[in-house]
Amino acid sequence: MTTYEIDATDRALGRIATEVATVLRGKHLPSYEPNKMPNIEVVIKNLDKAKFTGNKLDQKMYHHYSGYHSGIKSRTMGERWEKEPQKLLSHIVYRMLPVNKTRDKIIKNIKFK
Repeated sequence: MTTYEIDATDRALGRIATEVATVLRGKHLPSYEPNKMPNIEVVIKNLDKAKFTGNKLDQKMYHHYSGYHSGIKSRTMGERWEKEPQKLLSHIVYRMLPVNKTRDKIIKNIKFK
């Protein structure tokens, strides 16, 4: 398995996420094939030192609906970042991947240091 390291120090979270999604799919390789899953693992270092632009921490909302009446729960990006920064980045990258059978397998190749 090929390991690809990304340093998140002083980089915007969205820029990190797009690079991770591209590498996980193998689109940076000349041997890229959309129907093949590459054998690549991405290691992200210094995630706690990532930066945010604008007022995203206070204004961007994430919603979760349980399926029950009045079961919608909302959190700001700042609340999610304080509690679980790795899960937040994984969620962002997960939504950038193609919606098919390989998405759940590809997302497991993200590691954090």
